[in-house]
Amino acid sequence: QVQLVESGGGSVHVGGSLRLSCAASGRTTRPYAMGWFRQAPGKERESVAAIRRSGGPTYTEDSVKGRFTISKDGAENTVYLQMNNLRPEDTAVYYCAADYSGGVGFQRPFEYDTWGRGTQVTVSS
Repeated sequence: QVQLVESGGGSVHVGGSLRLSCAASGRTTRPYAMGWFRQAPGKERESVAAIRRSGGPTYTEDSVKGRFTISKDGAENTVYLQMNNLRPEDTAVYYCAADYSGGVGFQRPFEYDTWGRGTQVTVSS
């Protein structure tokens, strides 16, 4: 079974930067897609960014375009989320997810079957 572990969260001031990492271990099969999601207090979990194993354009949610960038290492066992120019509304628990079952979609939580435990990101004014 695969295990996803997020790291890199923390507290920053408005305009600061953080880089989240998600390391996958325990399974050799590469996921069809990996993504980042976030959930703020009182809100539903939402998509942030995602990347496919097959390549092509990545997905980035409109509110973070130009500020957040998703990437992966060559072995595809680690995915990153570079977050720049952070805003208070970015405050949330950020989750890493992987899709090992396949499917055409990779932008919504239901497309993913394996999840990390999350890492807190707090942006203060």
